[in-house]
Amino acid sequence: MDEAAFRQVRNDLVARPCPFERAILRACAGCRLAERRQIAERELISCATVAGQERCLTCYERLKQSFSFALGRSKITTPLPHAQAMLVQCGGLKGLQQRLNGAAEVADVDQLLTQALVQWGNSEHFPYSQVVHAALSLHPGRQR
Repeated sequence: MDEAAFRQVRNDLVARPCPFERAILRACAGCRLAERRQIAERELISCATVAGQERCLTCYERLKQSFSFALGRSKITTPLPHAQAMLVQCGGLKGLQQRLNGAAEVADVDQLLTQALVQWGNSEHFPYSQVVHAALSLHPGRQR
């Protein structure tokens, strides 16, 4: 299947794509709202609820902007390359989990974000600078 056909089928089948799809597929995190689908030997993750997807999308966008300095960018306006997206997704979720309760493993993204919203009231108030710092120490990336 060519890439254009794959993207068209994906858009038709996945109404609510998961913003943290790469982290879930990489097993950096789990989520009780994640629905797995297969298309042309590829696995995709969609969200079971609109509210869950919106909450995750808001958090992911804020994480991307918080990581901009660490990624060597002034502002992120284009899709991230895979390695940088993995740092933001895996590292960001693990950093948020560590900041919230000291654990490094993210068993459920939905539960993590729900607890973070209870703790800080709004995703604007998450301690993103501390999350980025924790993420860089928890998710060092590929060693060369």
